[in-house]
Amino acid sequence: MTVKQHMGDGVRRAVFTPVDNRARVETVVRRLGDAIELGLLADGEQLPGEMELAGQLGVSTVTLREALMALRQQGLVTTRRGRGGGSFVSLPEVPGEERLLARLAGWSTEELRDLGDHWAAVTGAAARLAAQRTEPADLQPLRRTLDELASAEDAAARSRVYGRFHVELAAAAQSARLTREQVALQTDVGALLCLVLGDDEYREEVADRHRSVISAVQDGAHESARALAERCVQDSTARLIALRLAMPRTASGPRPLEGTHEQEPRPGRRHGDA
Repeated sequence: MTVKQHMGDGVRRAVFTPVDNRARVETVVRRLGDAIELGLLADGEQLPGEMELAGQLGVSTVTLREALMALRQQGLVTTRRGRGGGSFVSLPEVPGEERLLARLAGWSTEELRDLGDHWAAVTGAAARLAAQRTEPADLQPLRRTLDELASAEDAAARSRVYGRFHVELAAAAQSARLTREQVALQTDVGALLCLVLGDDEYREEVADRHRSVISAVQDGAHESARALAERCVQDSTARLIALRLAMPRTASGPRPLEGTHEQEPRPGRRHGDA
């Protein structure tokens, strides 16, 4: 089964819905770049043709070409010419532990706590709505992602699958806006979770929590689903905060600026050390 087949239709619809009218090139770059970094688009997957993709995103082909050029420069897309050519996804590498720790040092504990509050609110709302709206068959992407988490060997793979679960949960809520918000949150926190998901015991704990969320959603227990989903996020945030508190007082790093791909490397971005 390909990753394209694996993904729920709701996730892919959220990725390829029309972008905001403002700053369209940057918005397309952000939308597609986020999806690639989170593994929502598979490594090596061919993107739709330029005219089709431009139509899905609600932009001109000129705007799309500029966005694809920026994505190529960031190493997230490759283009092949000739027969069988087109634009293809290039899944980025995850930064090493030292760089991830430096990135974590760029967050204060207050910022991490605030991020966790927002993340928990979005995830809890998605779980509650999914329990109210989704059909049992719609939970198959979540179950397959849960199986992948149980078998993922390295922290980078686990963090991508973890993030995908939360995006798919938002898609199960049948809310494109919540899904896109979850994608944006995962680009902030996703790579940092590599620092805590390397622990096999915690990976199993997360898998158990995800399993409980799926069961509550399937049973239509919306308040239980909300509470379980929030607890999962809150625990992950607490682990990152504990790790941040354990860092030397001199640890520091630049706080990444929001809304741009040009600043401190986003999770998984192929960059030099500059």
